[in-house]
Amino acid sequence: MASPRLSIPLDRESEEPIYKQLIRHIRAQIDSGQLPSGTRLPASRELAREINVSRISVVNAYAELRAEGYLSAHAGRGTFVSREQQTNGTLPESNGRSGAETNPVHDYPIRDMMKLARRPGVINFSHGAPPPEFFPMPQLQTVLNAILERDGATALGYEKAEGYGPLRNAVRDYVSALGILCSADNVLITAGAQQAIDLIVQSLVNEGGTIVTASPTYIGILDVARARRLQVHTIPIDDEGMRIDCLEQYLLEHQPSLIYVTPTFDNPTGKVMPLHRRRQLLNLANEHGVPIIEDAIYHEFRFEGEALPPLKALDETGIVVHVSAFTKMLLPGMRIGYLICTNNHFDRLVRVKGAADISTSGLNQRVIHMMLQRGIIAQQFERNIRELRRRRDAALIAAEKYLPKGSTWEVPQGGVYLWVTLPKPGPTAAELFISAVQKNVSFAIGNVFFMHGGGTRNMRLNYGMQRPELIEEGFKRLGAAWNEMAEQSYHFEISPLL
Repeated sequence: MASPRLSIPLDRESEEPIYKQLIRHIRAQIDSGQLPSGTRLPASRELAREINVSRISVVNAYAELRAEGYLSAHAGRGTFVSREQQTNGTLPESNGRSGAETNPVHDYPIRDMMKLARRPGVINFSHGAPPPEFFPMPQLQTVLNAILERDGATALGYEKAEGYGPLRNAVRDYVSALGILCSADNVLITAGAQQAIDLIVQSLVNEGGTIVTASPTYIGILDVARARRLQVHTIPIDDEGMRIDCLEQYLLEHQPSLIYVTPTFDNPTGKVMPLHRRRQLLNLANEHGVPIIEDAIYHEFRFEGEALPPLKALDETGIVVHVSAFTKMLLPGMRIGYLICTNNHFDRLVRVKGAADISTSGLNQRVIHMMLQRGIIAQQFERNIRELRRRRDAALIAAEKYLPKGSTWEVPQGGVYLWVTLPKPGPTAAELFISAVQKNVSFAIGNVFFMHGGGTRNMRLNYGMQRPELIEEGFKRLGAAWNEMAEQSYHFEISPLL
């Protein structure tokens, strides 16, 4: 069947994103029978040209409709209507929830785009991992040999689900320096901080339950919500992080299962929640009986500014479950994280952990324990933080020099991310990404950190991944990509992608 000419009356002044308007119009035409099953739709490039929008908007709309079952794609043949029209001619029934509480929209198309960043030769600012030069390789080899000589095959056996006892004791002592008072019995060793977050969600949230987080937020919590079929409600932020007034208004009318927050050097924005707001958050959570996941993965990567206590250090009731890891900026592939839970949820967390993977690697736990004992981790942290600050400074200089005029960003006091807002008019972050990758530079597109649209002009740049000379070259390439697009006689429109 030949491709029809679609009738799509777009409202370019509407607050509804273009790609969502496309989804709505195509879905309605399928449900009404105007586009019967088997109809071949125009190619994304062809439709984009016909209705004068960016191709990315069409690609994202088609992908969402495929995820919903309305369309199917066949390599070499095209995109086809796969769903028969509804017998009553109406749209599929909704779940009755507001847009802020529906399941997170799929962001697979934009993630597929970001895979382009992995090709050789690309100066990559997109990932959250540290560079290999941050790894203490000689010390690791020495420690591994010492453990195998001391423990032999025992180091390769199963541990208790709670974790290797000496490491749990070491974590208790380690966090005491941050003001967190707990016993080793409150410490659960996990395969990285991401597993810790997932275990908490599995343990405390029933299927269909709601997690509250900031907007934008860490993409990992959205991934967990998708995987566990949970609802997510997002709270806007200001200069001090999650807005407590908006959170309070939501809690007055709803009873979510969890609040997720990164109070220090937030991912992706790098913001720091001040002390008074931390106390307000704790008071509000206690008042409504909603547990908090505190993601403290970047807490210690501070270059300047006041050293604030973690939420857990201020927690007098056990409402906070504290999550962190030793390996984020040291040895990420070793996957050693931990959570601290000082209430009656701990036993359930241990059971869920045991069901998930029996236990975290005993050898890797012993490695981290010995590195803590010998002061290797503390020394490497200091070296890495000094280098991160040097790279942060290089990124700020390069941003000022090369990024498009009118771009804005905050100076991060720690962490690894620069959160940039691109100016209008001009290409969106997703449009810029395509051009940038062609110049062998990449970044994280802002849309992936928002659940219901947003971030179309944001990009997250991990300056920690690259040496200063590559930071300058990478930012120079970004600026060149922007300038080339801006100089073209090209119609730009806001085409958000999650």
